[in-house]
Amino acid sequence: MSLRQLSSMKKKAIPALIAMLILPQASFAFAPFVVQDIQVKGLRSTDPATLFNYVPARVGKQFTEEQATDSVKRLFATGLFNDVNISTRNRVVYVDVVERPVISSVTFDGMKAFDSKTITETLSGVGFGAGRAYDEALLERAKNEIRSQYVSKGHYGTEVNSAITPLPNNRVGISFTVQESSISRIRDIHFVGNEVFSEGTLRDQMDMTTPGYMTWYTGSDKYSREKLDKDTESIRKYYLDRGYLDFAMDSPQVNITPDREDISINLTVNEGKPYKLRKVQLAGNLMGLNNELQALIEPKPGETYSEERAQKTTDAIKSYLGGLGYAFANVNANPVTDKETQEADLTFFVDPGRRVYVNRINIGGNVRTRDEVIRREMRQQEAGWYDENRLSQSKDRVNRLGYFNSVDVTQMPVAGTDDQVDVNVDVKEKPTGLINLGVGYGTTDKLSFTAGISQENVFGSGTDLGLQLNTSKRQRNISLTHTDPYWTTSGISRTTSLYYRTETPLNYNVEQDEDSYRTRTIGLGMNFGVPISENDRIIMGATFENSQIKLPSENSGYLIPKAYRDFVDDYGDSTNVLMLNLGWRKDTRDNALAPTRGYLSSVQGTLGVGDLKYYMLSAQQQYYLPLGKDYTLAFNVSADYGRSLSNDKPFPVIKNIYAGGIGSVRGYEGASLGARDPVSGDYLGGSARVVGNVQLYLPFPGTHNDRTLRWFVFADAGKVGTTGKASCTTGNADEGGIVEDPCGWRYSAGVGLSWQSPLGPLEISYAHPISPKPGDNKQKFQFQIGTSF
Repeated sequence: MSLRQLSSMKKKAIPALIAMLILPQASFAFAPFVVQDIQVKGLRSTDPATLFNYVPARVGKQFTEEQATDSVKRLFATGLFNDVNISTRNRVVYVDVVERPVISSVTFDGMKAFDSKTITETLSGVGFGAGRAYDEALLERAKNEIRSQYVSKGHYGTEVNSAITPLPNNRVGISFTVQESSISRIRDIHFVGNEVFSEGTLRDQMDMTTPGYMTWYTGSDKYSREKLDKDTESIRKYYLDRGYLDFAMDSPQVNITPDREDISINLTVNEGKPYKLRKVQLAGNLMGLNNELQALIEPKPGETYSEERAQKTTDAIKSYLGGLGYAFANVNANPVTDKETQEADLTFFVDPGRRVYVNRINIGGNVRTRDEVIRREMRQQEAGWYDENRLSQSKDRVNRLGYFNSVDVTQMPVAGTDDQVDVNVDVKEKPTGLINLGVGYGTTDKLSFTAGISQENVFGSGTDLGLQLNTSKRQRNISLTHTDPYWTTSGISRTTSLYYRTETPLNYNVEQDEDSYRTRTIGLGMNFGVPISENDRIIMGATFENSQIKLPSENSGYLIPKAYRDFVDDYGDSTNVLMLNLGWRKDTRDNALAPTRGYLSSVQGTLGVGDLKYYMLSAQQQYYLPLGKDYTLAFNVSADYGRSLSNDKPFPVIKNIYAGGIGSVRGYEGASLGARDPVSGDYLGGSARVVGNVQLYLPFPGTHNDRTLRWFVFADAGKVGTTGKASCTTGNADEGGIVEDPCGWRYSAGVGLSWQSPLGPLEISYAHPISPKPGDNKQKFQFQIGTSF
């Protein structure tokens, strides 16, 4: 063989050898042929139909070498096979595969920071999970994804290991073992480039903080990438709200210590200069609503640009158009800057889109609460024009039920249409059972105790059932109440109540004679609420009450309140009265337990007929004013006035009203304001009362927008007086019960803590009585669960 022939053979052999190395699956080259048969080997769990989706060989059809090569590539790309070989012989196509094991199960051990379902869904997003083919590279990717999830929450030192357990039928079980690290804490936060605003001011815009005295509760010193992204956005908005349209921020530099315990964050900002508005205008399809939309614009020429005011305007325009049925109106605020003059032209571009109908209203998230309980609060109707205002009203009404931690209302276009939407109402339920506890200590009543249990959403029906117990040295009150807010389908409510109350005097001594003196009252009432508008309701009803007063003889030696002896002389020791009441109530608050906006107004009149003839007029006004995102200023004023309808008899003392303590004038003992009996020194209350409160709610340090935990500062004022023939007696000096000007005004101020706890709304207050009178019984510290302002 010549050298030229040998060289030629080498040139032909080298490409063939390369082809064999690249595509070992094709056993040899072949000419196109018509397939007589196809034989597949190695399939155990894969459906043959799946394989033939990637292999175009068909009996009676031509099959080529190029098709075989492409089929091998496509089968490997599925990730289902470790090996694929396609060969041909005598017009028969042979497909031999080695399947990868199928993942039978995925388990997690040691994972506490995440719910296993959440991580399983995350891994499914990267192609790893039960039912998928096992692949070592994919397993490593899954472990990296789990680590990434932990890093995003600040667990930088977390280790993730995996174990593979072979199972019958070419299956494997995968188990991940997680060794969680503690969350890395923020050691310091530094800003670079800030000249206009101090580092402290910018740090105040962030939810994340360095360790402080309350971070054990708030967790605000724990790092996460998600929180950092939110904080950098808050800083950006802070500058834009003050006109710094050229503001820019570099990517945050996050440095972690070698032990992965502490983190330092460096933020570099480029502030720029503030811009004033030169022109503010509307553009786009205004549909002839120029004047209406122009009235909604907050920013004015000559003002410093504010991103917040621009956003409020876009929201107001979208809300206005939403009220007309334009559910997907698009409104964009576009400021165009002039760097030479430091001025900006602001244009609001309006695209209303199409007017749409509501197709369906879908309720979700209610596991316990029945659909109808939520649906009957909806003011947006199916098959009607979409109305943003009605949806907002509906959301407020569902929120006021008090059954949910959150209520979200969204809309989605109906597929295949351009003029219909579905409205989705998603709620997050909270426990509606309420345990009601309260403890107080005063100089007169000593230790007082309040307890109760109620269920605001009985069996998910929307009806309320409550049992309340109040007891102290002098009083005991037990009440059972049931409310059906939709007694009729038209929204008429019915409340039924049964109560039992006893009272003993201040100088009562059970060791001497537990029957020395006592009043007992039992009552049964029923009230109805009739809606007359969206937020207005007429209240009417009646309560029957029997009261008995047991007094010892005058020579028994006991100090019996003169007011009660006079009452027995006037009305007897047993009385029956039917109390008829009629009132009006208006409630626009956004939440019944922790309102941030809106008001509550009520007026009520009660007429007593039977043995006791009197009337009582009552009025109350509450108002909640939001001050930015974090603060709420609350006002409360209430007044009551009662008078006897008998010319020769005073207002019945057992119908007197009281003030003092949480709910009226804090810093004074409960029920201690007003007249005191000249014989025993007992609190008598009065037939007229005025109470006023001002309260500023502030975010608890480190919690920012969390309204479940807030502290507050307050000022209270109130007085209890008498009407008609009754006089304002000052008490008994011999018994230490005398007080100067008992029916005069009392004032207090202090601080407190409000917490929407799992047991119910909790309030702790410390009040300082302002200029108290001699003889006042003060109670500076007070604690109550299940109370409201």
